[in-house]
Amino acid sequence: MTFITDDFLLQSDAARELYHGYAEDEPIYDYHCHLPPEDVASNRRFSNLFEIWLEGDHYKWRAMRANGVSEELCTGDADPYDKFLAWCRTVPNTLRNPLYHWSHLELKRYFEIDLSINEDTAQEIWDAANAKLKEDSLSAHGILENFKVKVVGTTDDPVDSLANHKAIQNLGIDTKVVPTFRPDKGLAVDNPVAFNGWAERLSEVSGMDVDSFSGFIAALKARHDFFHDMGGRLTDHGLERCFFAETSEAAIGAIYDKARSGVAATVEEKEQFGFYLMREVGRWNADKDWTMQLHVGALRNNSTRMFEALGPDTGFDSIADISQVGVMGRFFDSLDRTNQLPKTVVYNLNWSDNYSVATMLGNFQDGKTPGKMQLGTGWWHLDQKEAMEAQMNALSNLGLFPRFVGMLTDSRSFLSYPRHEYFRRVLCDLVGADVESGALPRDMDLVGGMVKNICFQNAADYFGIEGV
Repeated sequence: MTFITDDFLLQSDAARELYHGYAEDEPIYDYHCHLPPEDVASNRRFSNLFEIWLEGDHYKWRAMRANGVSEELCTGDADPYDKFLAWCRTVPNTLRNPLYHWSHLELKRYFEIDLSINEDTAQEIWDAANAKLKEDSLSAHGILENFKVKVVGTTDDPVDSLANHKAIQNLGIDTKVVPTFRPDKGLAVDNPVAFNGWAERLSEVSGMDVDSFSGFIAALKARHDFFHDMGGRLTDHGLERCFFAETSEAAIGAIYDKARSGVAATVEEKEQFGFYLMREVGRWNADKDWTMQLHVGALRNNSTRMFEALGPDTGFDSIADISQVGVMGRFFDSLDRTNQLPKTVVYNLNWSDNYSVATMLGNFQDGKTPGKMQLGTGWWHLDQKEAMEAQMNALSNLGLFPRFVGMLTDSRSFLSYPRHEYFRRVLCDLVGADVESGALPRDMDLVGGMVKNICFQNAADYFGIEGV
């Protein structure tokens, strides 16, 4: 028997009133994800449950490996049903892991299947879900419509032509799909082979010469302008930590020339180059009223053996324990000094840094833009109940919780939209407990209005994407 009831995770009368009265029916503003734009452009239809549920989900692969499942059944060439069966055998061992909640939510919300996931139910789930996948409601467009997804912010390389976004704009679907400018590969001067290949693609797509650093910056700026014309209003940056190292443009040009000649930048040179480039992007964002998203604190590709076999984003990344906040403040200050600090969301991956990051962000609120500097929602390994509560408590204690822009999926899967439901239930349970204890007034217009805004309207007001 399922445990996903109407009141799942809602432990008080106030929590239930907040969820069912203010949060449950709000549309979704998925301002950061990794959904493939080509899947939306083609209105992808999924052949089987493996394809839509397990095909690119490194959260599940990581759990399966921990359960002793061979790599062939995670990322290898095994039969799709065998991979699915291996996952079903793993699910009972995810008790108290958020995957247990997410998987049962996904099964119920998409397929109306109310079974516990295990080896014994695998065949029944497989057959019922595959039959359901034939329906229009589970095409890419059907999913976006059914979950009332008003905005999808994809994550896109500056050298992407955005042809799929152009195609989507001509479809007339209700969901606004916008590109997000992620120039991480433009920082890799310590890896000349990768950097030079990317620079040549930048030259090709921009139609501009990148033989000099000034040409490189001009080409990158042209792509930023193009993303703006295509509806983009956010950049995204995946960093172990922020960069800060003041230097001259001539020195940056020399680092660029060195990398273009095939010589890797030193650690110090990469810091200088990274800071200069990130500051430039920050200035472009401020000029266009864009938002800068900083995903900080991930220690990536820790297994050399598996990185060489599978590449990045396959489940071998951890939380970093590095000094984070001082250099972040210096980066913000470098932009703030000239009044060119854009709206900024920081997704912090090490929750021991939540309070220091939150207080650093508070130093740079501008007195004009509500919630300009945001402590972003729990990210990646912190995308679960305990860590979501920790992030919301830090934001509440040190900032303005009613200005919070709320949840996103950060996912490559069309099955991830119940994460918004999960977040909303956690939000309502947390706030409801305060109402029940008397820490907040039992004023549902006030408290419920805050919850409702966090679910959707705050993001719509903050990011300023047109047509929403």
